[in-house]
Amino acid sequence: MEVYLKMQKITGYTDLIVWQKSIELAKLIYNDCKLFPDDEKFGLVIQLKRASVSIPSNIAEGYARNTKKDYLRFLIIALGSAYEVQTQLILSRKLGFEKKEKQFDKSMLLLEEVIKMLSSLRKKLLL
Repeated sequence: MEVYLKMQKITGYTDLIVWQKSIELAKLIYNDCKLFPDDEKFGLVIQLKRASVSIPSNIAEGYARNTKKDYLRFLIIALGSAYEVQTQLILSRKLGFEKKEKQFDKSMLLLEEVIKMLSSLRKKLLL
């Protein structure tokens, strides 16, 4: 699938800025999870890791599909995973698991950017 964004030819999903930013987000989430209590290892930690990895994974899988319809479906799944991460980060803050607020804020800001980019890409593909 060949996509053009801002006059730049995109030849693979790794060229997509939203994919690059979602990879960076997953790395931040993994680092955030190191600060959680040990008893959350199989609770919020595993949920956060899975959902954060799901975002770039679904962008990649959707891109690899041969139809716009499939691509859109996987972008919607990625967007759902992004909102799942957002909810889990909010809950972890309310439970006091985020010990470094600046790190948490960095993750939330990047997450909001990824959500906006996914929504924008989805709308562009719908045209």
